[in-house]
Amino acid sequence: MKRLLASVFTALLVVTMTLAAVFLLTKASLVVAKMTNPLMRAVAVIAELVLGVVLLLGTVYLAVRLAVRIFGDAPPPQPD
Repeated sequence: MKRLLASVFTALLVVTMTLAAVFLLTKASLVVAKMTNPLMRAVAVIAELVLGVVLLLGTVYLAVRLAVRIFGDAPPPQPD
């Protein structure tokens, strides 16, 4: 039962984080598209790419990390 609840929570967390990242990147893209200064726009595009990579890779890392912790079969601890 604990594993089922953890997997449902993980799925909801990953979906929420992915949607939040997509909405944030969409808003950032709209702001960057409205910039008139070419130099600032170029810097903003690079910053947007870095932000997108960090957000989406962070989401994937968290999903994989939690899935391994939930479904990974760890050996039982050895008594000392």
